Order: sequence, then C-alpha cells, then structure tokens
Amino acid sequence: MTRVKGKKKTNKAKTRFFILCFVFLGLVCLSVGFIFNDWLLIVKNKQEIANLTLYYSDLLEEEQSLNSEVTKLHDDEYIARYAREKYMYSLPGEFIIKIPENNDSN
Repeated sequence: MTRVKGKKKTNKAKTRFFILCFVFLGLVCLSVGFIFNDWLLIVKNKQEIANLTLYYSDLLEEEQSLNSEVTKLHDDEYIARYAREKYMYSLPGEFIIKIPENNDSN
C-alpha cells in the first residue's frame, strides 16, 4: 500500500508542477504582449515626433517668408512694382506689354 500512496503523491506533484508551469507560461506571454504593445506605441510616437518636427520646420520657413513679405509690403516702391507686375496697373502715359513665358522643355 505504500507504493500506491507514493504514486499518488508523485502524480499530485507532477500535476502541481504542470499547473505552475502553465500559469508561469501564461504570465510570461501576457508580459511579452504588454511589452510588445508598449514598444509599438513608442515606435509610433517616435515617428509622429519626426513628422511633427518636419512640419514645424516647414512652418518656421513659411513664417520667415511671410515676415519678409510683410516687411516688403511696408515699402511703397515695392507695393507699386508688385501691383504693376501682378495686376498690370500702370501710371498715366505708360503702356503695359505682357510677354508670354515659353515653358517648352524642347
């Protein structure tokens, strides 16, 4: 009879061992899943930071261009020349002749 009790004890020990291994493996899988999700979020955020940095530099260039344009628009001579070129305004006695640009690449 002692042999039967010994087998039951070893079977229970094996069962406990397999259950603990299964629980441990489940916890490891959950941990890896959470770490992978966090890693994906970090990569996504780094890409977004890079895109926003490029967008910010473009906005800074545009701001600089617009500030330059505002400074030029305070000059009366620039305004007069701009109006003549863009809107074909002329002074009395002036004639405007527009020469078309040739955009052919040949």
